[in-house]
Amino acid sequence: MALNTEKNLKMYFSTKEVADMFGVNESTLRFWETVFPSIRPKTTAKGTRQYVQKNIDEIRVVHNLVKVRGFKLEAAAEMLKKNRNGVDKTTEVLEHLSNVSKELSDIKKHLDDII
Repeated sequence: MALNTEKNLKMYFSTKEVADMFGVNESTLRFWETVFPSIRPKTTAKGTRQYVQKNIDEIRVVHNLVKVRGFKLEAAAEMLKKNRNGVDKTTEVLEHLSNVSKELSDIKKHLDDII
């Protein structure tokens, strides 16, 4: 059986790491936890937040709704309540399109360098 090198082996992420992933402040993540209970990470005895992949996936959806699509927090929370599957699918599609756009930009840059 081959080793899956693409799988993320890290189980817990700090608030700073997650904030850096999404380009937001740590305080923004902490505030989102109050509005979206599904984000709440595990905390240690000292109160240090430890985000798992499930929390990061939830933050990705909230980030898409609030920062990318421009929804207000209340509207984003309502949308998640009413149509969770649709929101998840839309987030997935937008993320995929963003990755494709980045790849195309990289290819164009390489072609410009060649020509």
